[in-house]
Amino acid sequence: MPDSSPPPPTLVHRLPFPRTQSPFRPATEILSPRPRRHLLESSASQHWLRSSSSSPPPFSPGGSSRATSPVSTISPTYQRPTFSSLHSLSSPDYTRLRALSLAHAQAHPHARAPPSAGRRFIRYMHKRGLRTYILPVTFLFAFFIKYCVGLGGYSGMGTPPMFGDYEAQRHWMEITLHLPVRQWYTYDLQYWGLDYPPLTAYVSWICGYIGAKIDPTWFALDASRGIETPDSKLYMRSTVLALDSIVYVPALYLFARTWQGTRSHRTQEMAILTLLLQPALLLIDFGHFQYNSVMLGLTLLAISLFAANHDVLGAVCFTLSLGFKQMALYYAPAIGSYLLAKCVYLGPIHGTRLFLKLGLATVLTLIVLFLPYLPGPRTLAPPLTRIFPLARGLFEDKVANFWCLTNIVIKWRVRFTQPALVRMAAAGTALGFLPAAALMGRAGWVLRLPPAVATPSTNGTAATAATTKVPAPNAHPPFLPLLPYALLTSSLASSYLHSNAATPGADTWEWGVLLCNVGAASMWPLLKKDGLGLQYAVLLVLWNRVFVALVSHGLLLLLHVAELTLAPPARLPDLWAVLNVVVCAPVFALGWTWSVKCGVETAWAVGGLGWRGKGSEKGKAGKVKDGKKE
Repeated sequence: MPDSSPPPPTLVHRLPFPRTQSPFRPATEILSPRPRRHLLESSASQHWLRSSSSSPPPFSPGGSSRATSPVSTISPTYQRPTFSSLHSLSSPDYTRLRALSLAHAQAHPHARAPPSAGRRFIRYMHKRGLRTYILPVTFLFAFFIKYCVGLGGYSGMGTPPMFGDYEAQRHWMEITLHLPVRQWYTYDLQYWGLDYPPLTAYVSWICGYIGAKIDPTWFALDASRGIETPDSKLYMRSTVLALDSIVYVPALYLFARTWQGTRSHRTQEMAILTLLLQPALLLIDFGHFQYNSVMLGLTLLAISLFAANHDVLGAVCFTLSLGFKQMALYYAPAIGSYLLAKCVYLGPIHGTRLFLKLGLATVLTLIVLFLPYLPGPRTLAPPLTRIFPLARGLFEDKVANFWCLTNIVIKWRVRFTQPALVRMAAAGTALGFLPAAALMGRAGWVLRLPPAVATPSTNGTAATAATTKVPAPNAHPPFLPLLPYALLTSSLASSYLHSNAATPGADTWEWGVLLCNVGAASMWPLLKKDGLGLQYAVLLVLWNRVFVALVSHGLLLLLHVAELTLAPPARLPDLWAVLNVVVCAPVFALGWTWSVKCGVETAWAVGGLGWRGKGSEKGKAGKVKDGKKE
């Protein structure tokens, strides 16, 4: 008589169900969660690292807008089914699916926040068949917001004799237009001497040349100092809008298409809208008056090129970013450690070749930028000493960094000499970005390609890579998802300890919103001085209303209300500025800690926690000989 007892239960991993199958397992199966790091070893999640050789590159003309991205989310235990998956479900299955969805919604009431205004707008345009107009409307709306911000005050408006950053940028156009190149960094340094890298000087010359064709009085040498006519202000504001549209907006579009390539059209459009209206950048560039969007655009272009495996072009773009504004050094530890880790990952032959190419491209780019100052050390010293003004000290104003925060208790400038403070700031900054650099370097070493793959055999690289189950040398490294967290860790460490200062998910989104809001709030003392209070309030409300259904930062709101209603004591005139530092600086420290935590988790996911020994490779893939696995 056959045995009619049910089969013994089996232990299986719970993975996202295919669209063509029912999401329900047999009753005899015991579902167990699968560790995050092992998800990366399954074919169901390899799209997170874009390891498939059949997927088109991000810049391929034939590739769709959902081209494979280097970054995506790791599939959670519960995945909300799509509408197309319901066609294959029977009525009982659909009933069970509905019950499962309701149970999940009750267990996680905050899992799905109400859609924001920006998401509702994108959804509406898609439903009405107007999705081709989303990006043009988004770009025009962002341009209008930037123009409106520029209608307010700016740094140093109506405050002679030195004025502010607006006058500094205008003055640089004046001196680059009328003086020889070698006098740009030495002319009248007491009145806004040029202290940005050469690419800024060249761009200032172009802007000054065009402006002088319109009205020569705007940039007359010495005679135009402090000019604030309506026409000149309109032209200066237009230069910021033009450079932003030429450099930052296209780089942002390319960044969203590259790093969000596996996401839907709606997600990519939401990412573009979110970053275009980021309040801190709008307030500083189009309100206070700076050209930070050029530096950020070149950096975005560089990391997009890294994701597309165009490392040499990416290195050139990042060097140009450094050549435009030295603040790009915030990202240098992360980008440098990534490129070095990739050289290690590729092995001694391909890695050395890439290292030499990167070094040559970087050096040649710097030579081109500093070419007018290269004949001797005397001509090169002025721009270098102006670009790195260490004599200014740890901070010049009440800024939300470590030194200004702790200066309330420890009077650094009184207790320590200037050289000692410079060494302390350098050591603190190095300790701040060390975790990101160490994780990146370790990932390159642990995941390095075996010699049989790094050195193509006579049978061809493709056959060897297929045999050993590792990516080919021309594919991007699997630790590329570490780069966004490394950039965040490096930039927060540098700005938090500097002298004078994107894997999608709910957790990442909330931290991003918090850091953006606190970053804008930390600039409030500066924006208040510039007369940008209205722009500050409107942009924060707009950004949080468009992208976040409900964001509560009670302490910052309470601080603003207190500043508007209460006068500081006579003996503490900077009370509100200091309290702003006390509130904002710890948030940046928490953001740095969170970025380190995410970097450790991602490094564990892509490479595990152990170091690969000499025998581990043989144990995993066997000995490779002549393209065959023994």
